[in-house]
Amino acid sequence: MGLIKGVPWLAEVQTPPPRLPEGAPHLRPLLVDEEGRPIASLEAWEKHRARIRQRWLEFLGLERMPSFLPSSFEVLQEERREGVRRQLIRYRVEPDLPTEAYLLLPEEEAGPFPGVVVLHSTSNETIRQGAGLGSAPEKAFGWQLARRGVAAICPRCFLWPSDLEPPETRALPFPQRVEWFRARHPGCRGMAKMLYDARVALEVLLLVPQVDKNRLGAVGHSLGAKEVLYLAAFDERIQAAVFSEGGIGLRFSNWDAPWYLGEEVRSPDFPWEHHELLALVAPRAFLLIGGDSADGSRSWPFIEAVLPVYRLYGGEPRVGLFNHGKGHTVPPEAQQRMMEWMMAYL
Repeated sequence: MGLIKGVPWLAEVQTPPPRLPEGAPHLRPLLVDEEGRPIASLEAWEKHRARIRQRWLEFLGLERMPSFLPSSFEVLQEERREGVRRQLIRYRVEPDLPTEAYLLLPEEEAGPFPGVVVLHSTSNETIRQGAGLGSAPEKAFGWQLARRGVAAICPRCFLWPSDLEPPETRALPFPQRVEWFRARHPGCRGMAKMLYDARVALEVLLLVPQVDKNRLGAVGHSLGAKEVLYLAAFDERIQAAVFSEGGIGLRFSNWDAPWYLGEEVRSPDFPWEHHELLALVAPRAFLLIGGDSADGSRSWPFIEAVLPVYRLYGGEPRVGLFNHGKGHTVPPEAQQRMMEWMMAYL
């Protein structure tokens, strides 16, 4: 771990599909500035990158969220199994808002070891899914990583209530929970809250002394993949990420839902796309996994668009698309690629 210099199949995931399906997007070149001039140097790109980053942050409204760093967490339950310490923990995700997560630690490792934020998909099992306590073992990414010597935190998306919340908010369905959040934080989009919560979870993970702050990652499927994209784009501490079937394109899945970005991203006049966020990740490692459902061959233009940005940094670009073609699932070959990617690049 940390000694492998990349995956042996990198060239495969940087090879375009034989043909692009109908509906594959035509993306605006990234290495062109606002005046239409080509960007040919890393210095020029970094300036352009800062502008891209700022306009997305303003769109999200993230800067309207409270400045908050958790200073502690409480262990509510702990069990040890198969070389893993699995703890149910409680912490404050906002200054006045408690939540829970599962924290998984390698039992026999003295550290330092890498740490990963594991973001669950749309499931009422929420934090249990990634921790290996859910009904879909193929999505137990935190458990799989912990058994390989990696610490993992599995936080809850705000769309699902915590038992620690007041009764009046626990029963709210998704749209009403978004309204509750917006009433607390006017001007913020749902994706801003998801990004904020993921960053707080990362801070909680870093409260574990054995976690190496220089080897941090994020993984997620579907809803969790969406959160991974934003966390990797806006938190440069994330060194390796896997995005599984999240629908990378703004029109590939329900990014227009009020709990994500809102309906304006469906407008033909909306000027941005997610290849800009993927470019913010460069030169860090990012694997896009598709199954020809939310992602697949039609996602290739996003990888193609960011490869020139990665090359500006020198070395081998650590970005690619693996399409297993088996729908909105996590088959064994996808699990294997995900684990190999994280172990190679953390």
